[in-house]
Amino acid sequence: MIWVEVVTLFALLEYFLFAAAVGQARGRYGIKAPATTGHEVFERYFRVQQNTLELLVLFLPALWLAARYWPPAWLAAIGAVYLVGRLVYFRSYVHEPASRSLGFGLSIVPTVALWLAAAAGVVRALLA
Repeated sequence: MIWVEVVTLFALLEYFLFAAAVGQARGRYGIKAPATTGHEVFERYFRVQQNTLELLVLFLPALWLAARYWPPAWLAAIGAVYLVGRLVYFRSYVHEPASRSLGFGLSIVPTVALWLAAAAGVVRALLA
């Protein structure tokens, strides 16, 4: 399970760093809290953070549930794809929002795969 734990820690660190980037963008573009609009580039940073939070709520439980039923190293590898996907999403969305598709795909596909693996494991355990 150590690799699942490592992926979890990196997912939380990645989210923290995205939140820090939003804070820096607030200062750079003069957006005072609690405002979440006011400069297009700031709004990009903010949307990346929010989208990451929305996906993290699905990703982490799916990762841990799936790891109860399937080899944790495999699931950690799937989780690593998610981490890369979020980084690609961050960089592409901030640069040009229309280019975010690859990063989104590299994030959503692993999340769905983990959810399906978790669901299959639970169903298999129920039927056993």
